[in-house]
Amino acid sequence: MTTLGDLSQSYSMRLRNISLRQDIDRLTTELASGQVADVREVLAGNYSYLSDIEQRSSNLQGYAVATTEASLFAGAVQNALGAVGQFGADLSASLLIAGNSAIGVTGSNTVAEAENALEGMIGAINTDSAGRYLFSGAATDQPPLADAETLLTAMRTALAGAATPDDLLADAETWFADPAGFEATMYQGSSDAIGPFNLSQSSKVSLDLRAIDPKLREVLKLTAVAALATDPTFGFTVESQSELFDKTGQALMAGQEGVIALRANVGFIEERIDQVASRNAAEQTALDFAKVDLLKIDPYAAATQLQEAQFQLQSLYSVTVRMSQLSLVNFL
Repeated sequence: MTTLGDLSQSYSMRLRNISLRQDIDRLTTELASGQVADVREVLAGNYSYLSDIEQRSSNLQGYAVATTEASLFAGAVQNALGAVGQFGADLSASLLIAGNSAIGVTGSNTVAEAENALEGMIGAINTDSAGRYLFSGAATDQPPLADAETLLTAMRTALAGAATPDDLLADAETWFADPAGFEATMYQGSSDAIGPFNLSQSSKVSLDLRAIDPKLREVLKLTAVAALATDPTFGFTVESQSELFDKTGQALMAGQEGVIALRANVGFIEERIDQVASRNAAEQTALDFAKVDLLKIDPYAAATQLQEAQFQLQSLYSVTVRMSQLSLVNFL
């Protein structure tokens, strides 16, 4: 007959078995992770320090995304400006050759190169990064400039009265500076600046560079004027075309300094982004170490406890087996 004492003993052994298994699972997890499994016991209910660490770490993860986005955006701007500068440098060399060659250079070839350069510049300025256009200000969802043909068509109409290369250059200067001229015809972006990138709680950078920037307009203006050198609208002689090529070539070469200045400004911003990103990464590492130090275990003590728990569980199994083999016949 099974007595109440036997039931109590069986229940007690089952509870002990469960407790030892839980201890083994907990100690195994702690040894594998290097951190305590029961955070409440270590912190004694005071979660403020751990909560602060986790909150700051979460903020830094958000800033890491922002610095990566800012870095990609600034890098794309740098590449676009580099392309504009390269088109301008190559074209200026060709224009100077066309304007000063004793043998004579076919004007149509030079104009074709200018048209290609203009399309390349506009294409570079219309570049986007992760779906956001770089030079559109706050209107990052649309390209900043219309196409090259739109620009040349508008200039043919607006500058039709120019009789000499100097007139064409002067009229182009006026038209590009007039808000009702280049900006109204070509610019499709916003008059508002793009919002700054928040890189940390105390650091932000702004990349407010739009397609209507005077330095960009200057190289676009000179390239477009060169592309109109042989246009029938103006009826320039070969000599006048050469003169126009020479003057636009010299001005375009000088205009490269403006593009270089823009690239330098973007370079300073890129450096700033890298500095903040490095500082954020260092702070994140420090927080990670602080959290590990707060929740770390003593591996030797944990290993000893695990070995002891395993030994107790094995002993409990041995006792259970022996008890299951007891019978009145064996006792007698």
